Amino acid sequence: MISKKMKPFVANNSAVRAMFEEGNKLREKYGADHVYDFSLGNPNVPAPKEVNQAIIDLAQSADPALHGYMNNAGFEDVREAIAQSINKRFGTAFGARNLIMTVGAASGLNILLKSILDPGDEVVTFAPYFVEYGNYVSNYDGVIVEVEPDTATFQPNLEAFAGKITERTKAVIVNNPHNPTGVVYSEETIEKLAQILEDKQQEFGTVIYLISDEPYRELAYDGVTVPYLTKYYANTLVGYSYSKSLSLPGERIGYVVIPDEADGAAELHEAATIANRIIGSVNAPSLMQKVIARCLDCTVDLEYYDRNRKTLYEGLKKVGLECVKPQGAFYLFVKSPVENEKAFVAKAKEYNILLVPGSSFACPGYVRLAYCVSYETIVNSLPAFERLMENYR
Repeated sequence: MISKKMKPFVANNSAVRAMFEEGNKLREKYGADHVYDFSLGNPNVPAPKEVNQAIIDLAQSADPALHGYMNNAGFEDVREAIAQSINKRFGTAFGARNLIMTVGAASGLNILLKSILDPGDEVVTFAPYFVEYGNYVSNYDGVIVEVEPDTATFQPNLEAFAGKITERTKAVIVNNPHNPTGVVYSEETIEKLAQILEDKQQEFGTVIYLISDEPYRELAYDGVTVPYLTKYYANTLVGYSYSKSLSLPGERIGYVVIPDEADGAAELHEAATIANRIIGSVNAPSLMQKVIARCLDCTVDLEYYDRNRKTLYEGLKKVGLECVKPQGAFYLFVKSPVENEKAFVAKAKEYNILLVPGSSFACPGYVRLAYCVSYETIVNSLPAFERLMENYR
């Protein structure tokens, strides 16, 4: 018999994953070319060739440490190499002491939350948001606090945000570039958010950490700059993943950054390193750590995603759907033509179009499309969207 704590998770299994399984069934029935699956953020762009070559070279080496244990924070030389890469790009001053290699960004967020949360502590985030944030917070008996969205821009609703912070607020999670909207939070937005946090820390005499979840950092378009948040607020902690930037979601490799300026940085780094072990990860995959250290200047084909973005955005506008044009990541967050977006999702399935309801991201009335699919899928889907929208004219 499963635990009482797990029962609601089983009952409310992720809508994204459920839609993915639905897609498998439709593909078996109609063929892959006739199913338009925009449900899962699984990169369609292959990993850079340098990544594959690094795996081959390392696997053929005789290094006995390649597949072994190391410090729970990860190989020191790998952490130092990543730190220097970050410093070169963003003008920071990190070293190996500031990084912990993690099993993707999800594990990174979990070790940070485990290290800072006491039961009943509050973690604020902005709707719409990645649904697993609530699960990660509840793992450590914290309370997720949602800030209602500004649906005109999907920039953070800062006026509402200020009213949500209390003396129990321990952390704020931001995701930039953003899943599910594709919006990039501007420097002006970040500066205002940081000032609110500074004022609230002074008002309550507490420490509030800003956790920046950044798996989509490298996926930004039209020359848009993604601010590096440690430069705006001292108590910033960064979680990063190579899942999207190098198309390696299944390899589960990422890191967290704990700057020297963060409150109790040395103790927090030690706690998060221990948390890495006791949540069961032990350490990040050894082979992939070494691979990443050799591929720090590699990128995926951003132009591929950009072409998908433009084609899908313009195609959906043409058939009458509304959406804030995304500046980053690989998602469109589209306004449903009917108030009940789940009914729209169900209707879309009749045309073999798979969408994710916005209520899965705490923002009903919208649907998410992941455009990290083949270009042919996007082009072939547009006539199906046209037929779908005929039901709403």
